Amino acid sequence: MRIAVFGAGAVGGYFGARLAELGEDVAFVARGEHLRAIREHGLAVSSPQGDFIVHPAMAVDRPTDIGSVDVVLLAVKAWQVPEAARAMAPLLERGTFVVPLQNGVDAPGQLTAVLGAERVLGGLCRILAYVVEPGHIKHVGGEPYIAFGELDRRPSKRSEGLRTIFSRARGLTVEIPADIHTALWTKFLFIAAASGVGAVTRASFGVLRSQPETRKMLKQALEEVQALATARSVRLSADVVEQTIEMIDQLPANGTTSMHRDIVAGRPSELFTQSGTVVRLGNQMGVPVPLHTFIYSSLLLLELRARGELHFNDQ
Repeated sequence: MRIAVFGAGAVGGYFGARLAELGEDVAFVARGEHLRAIREHGLAVSSPQGDFIVHPAMAVDRPTDIGSVDVVLLAVKAWQVPEAARAMAPLLERGTFVVPLQNGVDAPGQLTAVLGAERVLGGLCRILAYVVEPGHIKHVGGEPYIAFGELDRRPSKRSEGLRTIFSRARGLTVEIPADIHTALWTKFLFIAAASGVGAVTRASFGVLRSQPETRKMLKQALEEVQALATARSVRLSADVVEQTIEMIDQLPANGTTSMHRDIVAGRPSELFTQSGTVVRLGNQMGVPVPLHTFIYSSLLLLELRARGELHFNDQ
């Protein structure tokens, strides 16, 4: 199976490197200094499961240099998905399918609108990792996990084939959930709450869960997404909020989400596709989401400034 990793940052780089470590035919689409470092020195991964370096046969900034592949692992930021969907045309041939690994629940629909439903699986991952420097990804905690499945919930040879490949890789767990939509919303419930509360308070997981006030905020943020999922007929487990809080309690104390880190650094973030999506869907469904609305409104000015759409000095 020939695999293209479109977006070789922390997520795409880690999971793609694990496949390349197996000897699979993996091509990386990256850019800038990160791409140059991969070409010159390989892609280095630091991980509690063991450090390693892969030297991919192909690392490029133009999909046209790769040609057609069997599967595309899409690992760009959530707000970059529509643009990436248009740019990946050279990678597609009859039978090529795309697995989006973004935070949020919008990517499958955005890809379907451009590529057609037959090319798109639902997908998600869990990992705490970041790019330390160009060409070097550091996995800092949490068991790396990847899941994918057909949007119509039926079993398929292509998803099973990809699962078989991932099952051989060390340093991760792979799964085909019975209902990929439930899996997507279960992760969305966590990431929207943790990202929003973390970004608006600028606090790590350890602080958020240890202070009564912010622990209460986390619980409320989780409950708001749970109510929204229920209104949309998404079947989450009855104790999903409690399970998610237990999971947050096990995360590294100094851990933060990528949206949190991007906002603190003044970079464009996934605010629109996380907190913004909760607010948008809440308004559509008539479900009150007051905490997410507060978080979104509080962070919006910083997001617009990071995107160059608003200029102000807060010093």
